Parts: sequence; structure tokens; C-alpha cells
Amino acid sequence: MAAAGGLPALLPAQTQLDYALLDAVSPQEKENLVYQHLRKVDGWERDLAAPDFGGDLEWLNTEGPISLYKDLCGKVVVLDFFTYCCINCMHLLPDLHALERKYSDKDGLLIVGVHSAKFPNEKVLDNIKSAVLRYNITHPVVNDADGKLWHELEVSCWPTLVILGPRGNMLFSLVGEGHTEKLFLFASIALRFYKEKGQIKDNKIAIKLYKDSLPPSPLLFPGKVTVDSSGNRVVIADTGHNRILVVQKNGQIVHTIGGPNSGRRDGRFSEAAFSSPQGVAIKNNIIYVADTENHLIRKIDLELKVVTTVAGIGIQGMDKEGGTKGEEQPISSPWDVVFGNSGTQEDAVLWVAMAGTHQIWALMLECGKLPKGSDLKKGTCLRFAGSGNEENRNNAYPHKAGFAQPSGLSLASEEPWNCLFVADSESSTVRMVSLKDGAVKHLVGGERDPLNLFAFGDVDGAGINAKLQHPLGVTWDKKRKLLYIADSYNHKIKVVDPKMKNCATLAGTGDASNVTGSSFTESTFNEPGGLCVEGNGCLLYVADTNNHQIKVLDLETKIVSMLPILTTEAFDVLDHPLAQKPNMASLPKLPKSAPNIQLPSLTVSPGQTLQFLLRLSLPEDSELNEEAPNSWFLTAEGNEWLLQGQTSSAEIKDVFNPPLIHLQLPSSCQSSEAVLSIRAFLYYCSKESSACMMKGISFNQPLQIASTNQGSTVQVELKYAF
Repeated sequence: MAAAGGLPALLPAQTQLDYALLDAVSPQEKENLVYQHLRKVDGWERDLAAPDFGGDLEWLNTEGPISLYKDLCGKVVVLDFFTYCCINCMHLLPDLHALERKYSDKDGLLIVGVHSAKFPNEKVLDNIKSAVLRYNITHPVVNDADGKLWHELEVSCWPTLVILGPRGNMLFSLVGEGHTEKLFLFASIALRFYKEKGQIKDNKIAIKLYKDSLPPSPLLFPGKVTVDSSGNRVVIADTGHNRILVVQKNGQIVHTIGGPNSGRRDGRFSEAAFSSPQGVAIKNNIIYVADTENHLIRKIDLELKVVTTVAGIGIQGMDKEGGTKGEEQPISSPWDVVFGNSGTQEDAVLWVAMAGTHQIWALMLECGKLPKGSDLKKGTCLRFAGSGNEENRNNAYPHKAGFAQPSGLSLASEEPWNCLFVADSESSTVRMVSLKDGAVKHLVGGERDPLNLFAFGDVDGAGINAKLQHPLGVTWDKKRKLLYIADSYNHKIKVVDPKMKNCATLAGTGDASNVTGSSFTESTFNEPGGLCVEGNGCLLYVADTNNHQIKVLDLETKIVSMLPILTTEAFDVLDHPLAQKPNMASLPKLPKSAPNIQLPSLTVSPGQTLQFLLRLSLPEDSELNEEAPNSWFLTAEGNEWLLQGQTSSAEIKDVFNPPLIHLQLPSSCQSSEAVLSIRAFLYYCSKESSACMMKGISFNQPLQIASTNQGSTVQVELKYAF
């Protein structure tokens, strides 16, 4: 048999095997069928050969490009054709992780992710790198930006797995998600079959993980953010650290719940575990969490300091109707949560953006009714809108409407809106779900054909003429009657007037970078995933996901700043029995824009006292924010002996009264030279407006330590004007 062509040439044999497996009863029977299939395709006159990757493609998680026919000769290779926005591709990752745990390259198996972008933003290597880190992908990934491999193999949808033999010969394909049993069966029999033929090699493949080079940061890929009714507590889904943070508005951490490793555990804050949590909603001292990769809704009680599960069973559900009690109801990849009303009862419903089944669900927090629905018991979890088909279909009947990976929710309860706004990421639209009758309507983005999920772009305009690219978040500004959108893949924050359906860029240039401390139009973001407006409508908080930050947009002054995350240690001091509070909070890293001033070398001697006078001046018409942790601290990297027994940090209370920083050199010095760093953080606000800035500075003082006495005290003035 001549075996030319891509996957269509494999289809007849694959279909025959799939039908035979449906009729097979015992595991032995299934194994025999797969073995027979392998004997058949391995015996073809010509291998159905996969194309090589090509030397011009970019790679991640490897030390260099990989050749299918040189480096992977002698391996069973699983090609995972994926794109990082796709929820179905994410659902496949646990299966691939489990397969990697069972078989390594030494056993003869290697998984290669072939990233074939849907959106232009997904072609950029840095963005794929962020996704690889976010999803903890540890196998090699090739950036097939122009779809060369995709087209040559005639792949038709995401995700698609293609399993190759040790000669690069195609053996099996699996399209879509939910093929765990087949994946393990095909891989294990292929390894056995080719080991018997002596064609499997146990050589190692050079893996170099990007996550190993990632510097530590207070936040890692924060997905969503919300603020309580007082505006004093900000709740952050620190998605990459698998935890929830509750921080004061100055950034001081109040509670750390879960993390840093993923897991699934209820209990006290120090014991609880989450897996890539996203949406958060807070009322009084209760927080609800969309625990996305655990397929759960969790409840955090800040008074009792306990986490419980209120919906989901911990594994991905395929049910698209629901209706049972929350903790017995399987759900799929919840991505956002928001409180809603049931009749006259306030906050009696938790609305859920169920990205995994492309629907909007409801969890009843009290007994009550949904619009046009019958009485429901407290704890019931059920579908409210969306057929479960992935499409951009608006309909007066909520169950006939179609969503495409809804990922952000916001409630506008007042008339004339009385609706849920939905960021429908894969259709690149924002939609409205009426809370009177459930009717689903279009607001902005996309196009009229409900099956076209490729109508994306970056265009300001009205209704369907506006174009978005994979928006992940929405938030309603009650004060101004405006809706803000995290237009994630355009790296922008957009604003919509729902009355006129006008959509315009509010902040961001469209570049994926990290510029803060400037106007809305000059500031930049990197795939912002969530946002929220505080109650009085002054501040807009943005989870700037790939910049690992929470940005704060002052809606009055139009200035963007960063929320500093000031942590005392890895665990919540109040909640962790082993935690001991240090004297001083460890401070955030200096901003990239912070000046780094090199001082002239200073000759000193053992026992001598150094005094640094820190003279920092603020811009005119500015004043120090006394609520914020203005501080200085000393470091001596590689020469920590210099600081033993010294005061290495303190608060700066007043810039008009410069602090004097003392350092007494030890009487016996361990080195003849060292560098001392004096760093300072200041938070100051403009007197004319409420715009606040966080600034940092570093002074580097080289020391030459002489054996001869240089005198008792030396004073150095450290001067800088912001």
C-alpha cells in the first residue's frame, strides 16, 4: 500500500480500529486490536511519514531545535497540536502530564507540543512561553506560527494528537478531548510493539525548562482580581502560585490561602490547596473562588479561616444541564464567578462562567428562583444559559444560545440593563444575558455568523464594527454607567457605553510590555485577564497576567500605577502555625525604571562606622503617602557578614527629615572588598489629584577594606530628586 498524504491517509485504518474498540469488552481484547492495527500500519509498503519540524522553527523547553528523524529516531512521539487559548487543549494537559509521569524519554516516549496559533497574538514566542509556564508544560514545544506542520499533516481542529512510531511513521490520531483510555492504550502498545522489534532507543533528549529561569515574584500569572464593598480589601487569584491573596489597598498581605503547589484540599488556610484558581467574588467575609483546574467552586470564610467546596466533584464533568446539589454536581473549568439576586433576595445566586462547557451556570446560595424558572433549593447548581455548543449564537431562549469559552462576568442589576455582561473569549465578543428572561444578546465584537469564531481584531467602533481579540474579563462601573473590558490578546483595557454600544480603547498601546507610572495612553499591559472597579468608581484594578502584577488605573487622573505586594513570608502569619513574623516585611523588587546609582569607591577599615544620609526629594505639589510602607533597606550580596547584628531596614516617615543609616563594620572583615546596596521605596501622591506613584532607587557603594585605621566615622550623602 502506498501511504502518502497526511492524516486523511491514516483515517480508514484509524476508523476501523475505533469501531472495533467500541465492540471490544475486555482489556486484553482491546490490546490485541491495537497490536493488530500496528502490525498492519507498520507493514505498509511505505511509511505514512510525518514531515520533519524544520530548522527555522522556534523551540521552548529544549536546548535547541529538535529533528524528528535525527534526535527522535527510536522514540514513540506524541504530537500535541494545540493553541494556548483553547479550553479543550487545556483539558488535555492532565492526560499528557500523567502519560509523562508513566513513560519518560528513557522508556522511549516523548511528547512534543506543536503550537498552532488561532489568534495573531498567539504566534509570538514570548506569549507562548508565558502560556507554557502558566500551564506547567514541561515537554518540548515548537512554535508552528505559520501552521506549516498543521497544513502538511492536514490537521483540522484543536486539540489533535498524532502518535508516531520510531521512524517518524504515523500510527494513530485522536481528535478533541476525552480520550484518556485510548491515549494510554495506544502509547503503551506502541512502546511494546517496537521494543519487541528492537527499534526503541533509550537516549535522553536535552530538555531545558523555561520555568527554571523564572525569577521569584510576589505574584505569578494573576488571573482575576476583585475588591470588597469598602474598597479596602483587594482579593487576587494568584493563579500561577495556586493561591488566593487578600491584601489591603496599600498592598500589605492580610491572608494567604493555599499555594504554592497545586492540589485539592479543604480545611484551614495553611492546609487548603487550589489548582490554577481564576474568578473571585467577595461579600463581607466570604469569598467564592472558581477553582478552574480542579473543576470546583470553593468557599473561603475569612472569619473561621476555613476553605470548603460548594460545587463540583474535583474531576472534569461533561454534564451540560446540572440540577443536583452543588458538591455532587460535576462541572467543567469554571473561569469566573459573580454574585446575583434571586427575586428580591440580594446576592442569593452565584453566577458562574463555565468555560469548559461554553455555558453560564448558577449556584443557588439561598432557596429561590432564576429568571423564568421554578423554585430551587439552596445549594442547587445548574445551567442557566448556553446550549453547550461552542458558538456565537444569540437567542431569546437562553438554552438555545451558544457561547464560546465564556471567561469573564459582571453584573449590572440596575434598569434598564438588569443583565450579566459576559466576556466570551473564543468568539471575541462581549454579550449580555437578561436577568428578566434569560435572553442572550450581542453587545460588541465578533460578527453575525454564529459559527464564525475567527472575527477578531483590534478596532474601536460600535457593536459589530468593534473588534476584540480573546477578551477574558469585564467589569461594570455603576457610577459612570460604563463597562470595562480586559481585551487580553490586544493587551488593552477597553470601555463600552452599552447604551450606544460604542467600544473604545481606554488604556494600553497594544504592545505586550510593562510600562507603568504614566498616562492611560502610554501605559502597557501583557494579556490582562481580569479587572474590577471599586465601589466609589475611582480606581480600576487590572490583573496584568503576564506581567505578574496588579495594575491600578485612577479613573479621575488617568494615571496607571502598580499595586505593590508586600509580603511577610510565604505563609499567612495569622493562619500558619509555624510562621514567625520577621521584624520587617520583605519588600518588592525595584521597578525596572528605578535609577541604579553607582557611588565612588570608599576606603574603610574594620570597626569603622559608616553613616549614609538619605536625602530624597519629591516632585513639586507631591506629598508622601503615610499609609504606605515607605522604607529603606541594606543588602550586601555575597558579603552578608557585613550586615550581621545591624539594623538593615526601617520606615521612612518624612522626606524633610532625612534618615541617617548607620553601619558599623565588623572588627574582623572576611573580605578586602564588598559592595553595599542602599535601596529605598517611596509612595507619594499629587496634592492636586489622587494619583499615587510608587518609586524605587538603589545606591551601590563599593567598599575597599584596608587594614590600616581610617578614622572613626565617615558620612556619605545619598541624594536624589524624583
